[in-house]
Order: sequence, then C-alpha cells, then structure tokens
Amino acid sequence: MVVACPCRIDDAGTMPGVTDEDVRRARFERYVVPEIAFLARVSRSMSRSGAEAEDLAQDTLLKAFRAIDRFDGRYPRAWLARIARNTAINRDQRNREYLLTDDSLFDLEEADAPEFEPETAVIDQVVDSVLRDALDELPPAFRVVVQLVDVEAMSYQEAASTLEIPVGTVMSRLHRARKRLRNAIAGTHLDKERG
Repeated sequence: MVVACPCRIDDAGTMPGVTDEDVRRARFERYVVPEIAFLARVSRSMSRSGAEAEDLAQDTLLKAFRAIDRFDGRYPRAWLARIARNTAINRDQRNREYLLTDDSLFDLEEADAPEFEPETAVIDQVVDSVLRDALDELPPAFRVVVQLVDVEAMSYQEAASTLEIPVGTVMSRLHRARKRLRNAIAGTHLDKERG
C-alpha cells in the first residue's frame, strides 16, 4: 500500500525540509503508481500464470521503490518494464529463454496453462477467443513485443530500450508476430479480407 505524502515535488524532484523517505514516496507516487495497470499487463505477458505475474509485479514495484532515487523521471513505462524483465530473468534461469529467446528457440512449447484464473475469465469476455488463441500461440518473445508496441503504444525505440535489444529486432519480431496473427485469423470472422 502506498502512503500519500502531503508535500509537493517540484520538477527537479526536490522538496526542501522533507525527509528522504518522503521524497522517495512522493516520487514513487508520481512516476510509478500511475503505471501499475501497465506493469500488471506487462508482467502477465512475461509470466506463465496469474500468480507468477502477480509475484513479478510485486517484486518489480519493490525494486522500483528502492531505485526511485536513481530514476530520472523519463519514460516510467520503459523503466518499469526493464525492471520487470530483469527481475523475471533473475528469478529463474528458464525465464531467460522464455522472455528473450533468439530465433532458434521460437518453437519451444510453453508450459501448460493453469486450470482457472479470474483474470482469464474477465479477458475472455472482452477479447475474442480467436484473437486470444492467436496471441497465446505466439512465441513469448513475439508476444512481449506485441504487448509493448501494439497494446501499450510504446515506440520501437522504447520497446528496444525496455527489452535491451536492437530496434531492428523489435521491428522484425513485430512484423513476424503480426504475420502470424493475420495467418491465424485468416478465414475467421476477424478476417477483413473475408468480408
């Protein structure tokens, strides 16, 4: 739970006469709290289950709070996504392959999905099942790029910085992901060319 700070932060991020802890909380509220929903979505795209995604998001928030003094205030989404990515990689060596695979690993099968998760039940009502299945079939490295660029509206450069990969790799993965999605929905009610 975030405790509100009754003080104001100036553009330089300083507040005279206020403790360092108050400054950290105010900066956290200013830069991180508005991005919690984004972090939840990104954590879900980097995780194999809802519980794992929640743990990743919580760990990321804790690390962000501890590092808020070193954050320059620019691109909080990219900063949080990078922390989440690094946290996931450090948690389990298998996540390195799961999150940022090279092209030779794109054919790895994902772990079995959990039996039931409330988040999935809500998403099922909003996202068409054909599109959801197509997204679920994407290799993790493709799905993360689609999440960052197409869903979260990050620029190619922001996504590249977040994932610590070249912009060309982002563009290539996004192109290939979109092509796979088009092929997956071809002939369905989502196919524009079908009419």
